[in-house]
Amino acid sequence: QVQLVESGGGLVQAGGSLRLTCAASGLTFTRYAMGWFRQAPGKEREFVAAITWGGGTTYCADSVKGRFTISRDNAKNTGYLQMNSLKPEDTAVYYCAAALNTRYTVSDPRRYDYWGQGTQVTVSS
Repeated sequence: QVQLVESGGGLVQAGGSLRLTCAASGLTFTRYAMGWFRQAPGKEREFVAAITWGGGTTYCADSVKGRFTISRDNAKNTGYLQMNSLKPEDTAVYYCAAALNTRYTVSDPRRYDYWGQGTQVTVSS
């Protein structure tokens, strides 16, 4: 079955960095666009970043632009989210997701067919 497994979350001070990893299995990874979303307590899940199947185009939410970078290594069936200059407001559970269809925009969770279980990122002030 399809599995997306996130790792790399943790506790970091404001201004620090983390790199999240999303390991995919059970799907033809190169056919899927990838996205990262996050959800803070009491808030809706929000789009963070996305990357096309070949890695040629990336998208970032305005709130993380210039600080976060999404990438992928198709040879390893793995996606990444490099997070720099972290802020307390970045605290959330981060989810990776894979999308085969193109019915919705990359920032719409409905586009994504598979989701990971999430990894907690906590940024202290």
